[in-house]
Amino acid sequence: MTPHIRLYNTLTRQKEPLRTEQPDRVTMYVCGPTVYNFAHIGNARPAVAFDLLSRLLRHDYPQVIYARNFTDVDDKINAAAAAAGVPISTITHRYIDAYHEDMQALGVLPPELEPRVTDHIPAIIELIQTLVKRGHAYIEQGHVLFHVSSYPDYGRLSGRRTEDMLAGARVEVAPYKRDPLDFVLWKPSTPDQPGWDSPWGRGRPGWHVECSAMIGQHLGHTIDIHGGGQDLIFPHHENEIAQGTCAHGTLYCRTWVHNSFVTVDGQKMSKSLGNVLLVRDLLEQAPGEAIRLALLSTHYRRPLDWNAQRLQAAKQTLTRYYESLAKVEQVPIQPQTEVDPEVLVALHNDLNVPNALVRLHVLLKQLDDAVTPVQQSHAKSLLLASAGLMGLLQQEPHAALATLRPTTPLAATQSADDERLKALLVQREQARQHRNFARADALREELEGLGFMVEDTSTGPLLRPVAKEPA
Repeated sequence: MTPHIRLYNTLTRQKEPLRTEQPDRVTMYVCGPTVYNFAHIGNARPAVAFDLLSRLLRHDYPQVIYARNFTDVDDKINAAAAAAGVPISTITHRYIDAYHEDMQALGVLPPELEPRVTDHIPAIIELIQTLVKRGHAYIEQGHVLFHVSSYPDYGRLSGRRTEDMLAGARVEVAPYKRDPLDFVLWKPSTPDQPGWDSPWGRGRPGWHVECSAMIGQHLGHTIDIHGGGQDLIFPHHENEIAQGTCAHGTLYCRTWVHNSFVTVDGQKMSKSLGNVLLVRDLLEQAPGEAIRLALLSTHYRRPLDWNAQRLQAAKQTLTRYYESLAKVEQVPIQPQTEVDPEVLVALHNDLNVPNALVRLHVLLKQLDDAVTPVQQSHAKSLLLASAGLMGLLQQEPHAALATLRPTTPLAATQSADDERLKALLVQREQARQHRNFARADALREELEGLGFMVEDTSTGPLLRPVAKEPA
């Protein structure tokens, strides 16, 4: 089947059919996190949105090369490492591992490539040298800067005119810049800062050049899709286009896809407001699948307001699905069931998940109404295949219900520490679902230390007080 994916292209400001360099292959690059802290819900939205797009691409194309990078050298990372008195690698490795754990809990599949900036310094230096040689960059006071006026199309992605940007530029412009809009490709490092040898002295790369170099090394000079959050359109992605186009004289990217912002209870996330929600903290309130559904339930190009009601609604929705699936748990599924055509139509239309979810509810009703084993098998298979394309409903029903309704098995306990017990039980179920059996066993032992045995039943785990031995 010929793919019919249509995506909103930020560059052209319209939905258009996806165009690829090769008919059976797609390349996609998405800007990943700067790893100096744990991932928050704003970081999770692009990870989940582009995971969905990658799943759809893999459904439609024989070969998908999806790269999502880690920025592992940055002034914030440097500051965190200096404060802790450790190398930057200690900080970055810690938070890369944490990011992997959190995204796995949200059902985000690993991309084909996860390049890290510090592994690509030679490619970055080579790209900068090319820009200098072609007259698009210059050297001043140990810095190498991109000369924006050398690229006439600068501002096309963001829709900003150069003269307007200059008018709005700050008066205090670094003395080594020829023009206020010029941006740094390479900057010198002090002895106590991370740095690498280069033709311009010991230093480190600027932020924007890193992605262009990693794309060029792994995906080629022209890629099919470039994604990221809306906040990256300017200046980051604007600068990427300028670098890549000027270095190689070719189109940098065919389709630009950006997800919109996340607010919390109607307010922008900020440390000053104390409303930065970490994914790992949210995972103590709900299973990862509920967080995923809550993120997907608003179209990726619309602003998403995160609140307790949104998360509760997602938990209730999943509970409804898994209750129906639990009733037909012994009904076999039909192998190689195709995704429902209406779900595909919705997702092909710029990832219209809200419409796809409406169709999933219809498929759920068909399952509930099925009477014969053949009807149930067909309905169950179609529901699971269609939801699976969105990374949903792939858990064993009773295990899922145990995490969605953790209070049920604890109703009979009279412990004053019910909340703690509840949290430990949910964490154990999540560990079992992710096949982290060592963690699950450790949590079981912790519960036993609190005086409760865990009994795994067909309806989920139960906690039973340990009988005390007579004195």
